[in-house]
Amino acid sequence: MLETKKIQKTHKILIADDQELNRDVLGMILEEEYEVVYACDGLEAMEVLQKHSGEISLVMLDLIMPNMNGFEVLEAMRTDVQLKNIPVIVLTSEKEAELKALQLGAADFITKPFELHEVILARVARVIELCEGRELISAAEHDKITMLYSRNFFFEYANRLYTYYPEIHFDAVVLDIEKFHSLNDVNGRAFGDYVLRVLGEEILAILAETTGIAGRFEADQFNIYCVHREDYFAMLSRLQNRVDSISHNVNIRLRMGVMLWQDGLDPAAMSDHAKIACSKVRGDYQHPLMVYDAELREHELLDRRLINDLNKAVEEDQLIVYYQPKYDIRYNPPKLSSAEALIRWKHPNLGMISPGVFIPLFEGNGLIGVIDSFVWSKAAAQIAVWKEKYGFALPVSVNVSRADMFDLTLVDRLETLIKSNGLDHSNLKLEITESAYTEDAEKLIALINRLKELGFEIEMDDFGSGYSSLNMLSSMPVDVLKMDMKFIRNLETSETDKKLVTLILDIAKYLNLTVIAEGAETQKQIDILQDAGCDLVQGYYFSRPLPPEEFEKLIEKEINTER
Repeated sequence: MLETKKIQKTHKILIADDQELNRDVLGMILEEEYEVVYACDGLEAMEVLQKHSGEISLVMLDLIMPNMNGFEVLEAMRTDVQLKNIPVIVLTSEKEAELKALQLGAADFITKPFELHEVILARVARVIELCEGRELISAAEHDKITMLYSRNFFFEYANRLYTYYPEIHFDAVVLDIEKFHSLNDVNGRAFGDYVLRVLGEEILAILAETTGIAGRFEADQFNIYCVHREDYFAMLSRLQNRVDSISHNVNIRLRMGVMLWQDGLDPAAMSDHAKIACSKVRGDYQHPLMVYDAELREHELLDRRLINDLNKAVEEDQLIVYYQPKYDIRYNPPKLSSAEALIRWKHPNLGMISPGVFIPLFEGNGLIGVIDSFVWSKAAAQIAVWKEKYGFALPVSVNVSRADMFDLTLVDRLETLIKSNGLDHSNLKLEITESAYTEDAEKLIALINRLKELGFEIEMDDFGSGYSSLNMLSSMPVDVLKMDMKFIRNLETSETDKKLVTLILDIAKYLNLTVIAEGAETQKQIDILQDAGCDLVQGYYFSRPLPPEEFEKLIEKEINTER
């Protein structure tokens, strides 16, 4: 019969003893500080435990009981996932029983007849405290979704493997989910957590077949430190297949970076290299796995140098803003309409560095805002120079990165540039890459509306490069679509691309949006775009990006033509 004292205390203790006198004596000692429940034999004790497993902080267990003795209770608790971590103090008068109880998981002993009340209370408090300390450590030790190690404990145990088993070659692996934030946004956080949990289970299944450990870092980064294997593509394929099996209607792609064992490199350094390799295949669905090698190391060294040299590049004017013209092809001949500001880096030691090298690097590490601010400042000043020189302001488009859009000072900084250079808001057009519209859409819409209210024109850059463009158009308050150059590249040879361009132009016309075709290089492409009703064109057909002094020749040519 279950008897419960009515006083509510912080901890609940189960006393299991077949002698009523023993139960009463212990209950009297403990009930001032603890809530106490009772069981008169092992079977009843197990019933109480299974019903109240999440509430019981300690079991005080007699070993000699009818129906189910204390040893059998200890054995049953040890094999039960929910009960195995509940500490047990054994009640016994037989010293020879202590070793067996210890082997079955007992935490302490109280001998019969019972000791001084203060001693019993001290033993109970110590066991509960030690158990709660272990639970806190375990909670910090493991990621609660996947039950893999957290970052600190992953490296703690990886370093032990590295130190104690130097003869074993361990490799470092980093696994990421492509566009995990978008996966959460579109399908809900519960589904995202489910994917993480399934991946964690499969990683543990893989590690059960070899030697190694795994951890989950950040949102979707998994780290593995395992004995060297020859075929990591097989590991990635197994993980990809497992994810595919739970996501029939959702396209989830994994990518992996590997650092093979290298003498003298500790787990942290190896994991850093594996992470770099993993980042290099971001978005590459044909080749989702990369092994860190000498070539990648050269890239890494270059990346570090560029990061270190960025501030100096800004201070010493190594960065140069070029301008590529946009022509309005609704006129014959086409008329110079505006320009796009594009960054170049003339490094004193490395020479001219392609933006394709440093822009993705700075986008990835958050330094892209430094580049953007520099371009905004130079472009605004250049518009003012041309306005003074030629008597009109030629609009210039500048890029606004995702990092910029969540900078609380963005609007004030842009306003300052407009006022300090004596410009109208329409002179500085803001280009936002299409992929940015999938990140925190509501906040972005609010920001764009505020910018538009001030008079800025908003261009959606790289339209058509992502999967969410069409359903975004109805809600995103943009003025201009910049059609991705991949549509223009095959315009002469691909009937499909020609139809897609026509469709995009029809949609834009329906929504009263201006369209800029980017990347046009031939007269035939221009003819097709004109026939389809395109507004503006930017590409090598008209001009490559030019430094300001060369761009001025285009402005002067336009002025002379109009005369």
